Amino acid sequence: MPNWVYSYRPANEARAAKAMAWDIPVHPKVMTEVARAIKGMRLLDAEKYLRSVIELKEPVPFRSASKKVPHKRGLADRWGWPIGKYPVKAASYMLKLLENVANNAENKNLDVEKLYIVHVGVHKGLTLKRLYPRAFGRADIIRKTRSHVEVVVEERG
Repeated sequence: MPNWVYSYRPANEARAAKAMAWDIPVHPKVMTEVARAIKGMRLLDAEKYLRSVIELKEPVPFRSASKKVPHKRGLADRWGWPIGKYPVKAASYMLKLLENVANNAENKNLDVEKLYIVHVGVHKGLTLKRLYPRAFGRADIIRKTRSHVEVVVEERG
């Protein structure tokens, strides 16, 4: 496994906690939209928001990967953007990562209620190539792209 370095370095390492996950089986486009939605939130608010996304109660705004995506009610009032989806798989993996960073913060004796998400980085991971059989002995290539995600939280106040 390669040596991995965080793309963000907090100003005060003693008041920050980090976590990362490799090879999440979700496309980086979708993970980026979820990451963009939770960046800057309090950690507990982000966990609550992701749980509501998993329960299909609140959508995530899709800004870049938004072709042929329908509008969702109430999305423009909160985010200023009407186009959104319910990425359940991406939200569940991000929720696990936020729980990991909360546990890392508790190990560093940080107050979980004062933690804010200052950085969420999504990077393209391994691309798995699979074959899909077609007619007349041909085959199409299916590319399954994975994601690497890193989260940094800082204690404020």
